[in-house]
Amino acid sequence: MLKLLGRIHRSPSTKATFLRFASVGATISVSDAGVLYLLLAFSVNEYIGRVISLSTSMAAGYVLNRYFTFHHLETGRALWHSLLRHYSVHAVGGVLNIAVYAVVLIWGQSMGGQVAASATLPLLGVWVGGMVGMTFNFFFSKKMVFDN
Repeated sequence: MLKLLGRIHRSPSTKATFLRFASVGATISVSDAGVLYLLLAFSVNEYIGRVISLSTSMAAGYVLNRYFTFHHLETGRALWHSLLRHYSVHAVGGVLNIAVYAVVLIWGQSMGGQVAASATLPLLGVWVGGMVGMTFNFFFSKKMVFDN
C-alpha cells in the first residue's frame, strides 16, 4: 500500500495529479467545515461564515497543492506571482462554491425547517459546493497556476 501511495505521489500523470488534488480537497473541506461550524457556534451569519471559512481553506489549499499536488509542475515562479494566480483562479471557483452553497441552503430551508436538517445543511452545502469548485479549480490550477 505504501509503495502504491509513493508512486501516486511521484507520478506526473493526470490521474495521479487529480487524486492528489482530490486528497487535498478532502483535507481542506474538513477544515473548511470545521471553521464554518466554529463561526456558526459564535453566531456568525452563515453566509459571512462561509466566506471566511472558504478563504482560510483557499490559503491552506495553496500550500498543500504547491508542495504536494503540483510539485512536479512548479518552475520556480516567484511566490507572489504564484499566489496572485492562485487567488485569481480560486476566486472564480470560490464564487461558484458559495453560489452552490447558497442554493443548497435556500433549497433545504424551503423544504421544511426541521432542526436536524437545518443543522446539517451547511455541511451539505460545503460538500456540494466544494465538488463544483474542486472540478473548476483543478482544471484551471493545472493550466494557469502551477503550469510549466
